[in-house]
Amino acid sequence: MQWSWHPVQLSFYVATIATVIAFLLAILSAFWIIRKDRKGKAIIETIFFLPLVLPPTVVGFFLIITFGTNSWIGQMIEEIAGESILFTSTAAIIAATIVAFPLIYQSIKTGFLSVDKNIIGAAKVDGANDWAVLLKVILPLSYRSLTTSAVLGFTRGFGEFGATLMFAGNIPGKTQTIPTAIYLAIETGETTIAWYYVLISIGFSFLLLFLINRMKSDT
Repeated sequence: MQWSWHPVQLSFYVATIATVIAFLLAILSAFWIIRKDRKGKAIIETIFFLPLVLPPTVVGFFLIITFGTNSWIGQMIEEIAGESILFTSTAAIIAATIVAFPLIYQSIKTGFLSVDKNIIGAAKVDGANDWAVLLKVILPLSYRSLTTSAVLGFTRGFGEFGATLMFAGNIPGKTQTIPTAIYLAIETGETTIAWYYVLISIGFSFLLLFLINRMKSDT
């Protein structure tokens, strides 16, 4: 095994795209949940949080079942794209999105619930509809929670290993991210190379978490 920047670049790419997707989905989901008392809310949120507690291999298993060539979703994607998404960077993005979503959702929901209901009520009295309230009131007043959620989601997606290994594989130059590169380096006895990737991962994660703590201390 040789040192390569590709796992680093791919990890940043995967984590960025996954964070954007999970961030948008989490905003819509959180807004939908808090708007009214929903029937089955507890069940829905339990499903949202399952990726946090399930073994990564279980998440990877369900992703393979859902998007594999034997499923109708996988077959439809293969017909449209001309190839299966298994063992591709797209698979890595999907895996990272799934595991990052719960952290992003929880932080965003907490931020939304912290917004003064009197302000929301005043905006509705002035004629603002639900989407206007979200865009012009809730999101601006929740910006710290939004920033925190994005950073936590990015860090989680950046470090995703188990589901990615099962669903996207560990193909050097194609689907190998930093976590899977570390795994391969240890497996092949390349401890020095493993240390390079470990230090990059620790340094970047430390920086992001440090920024979050600085933001909290400034509040």
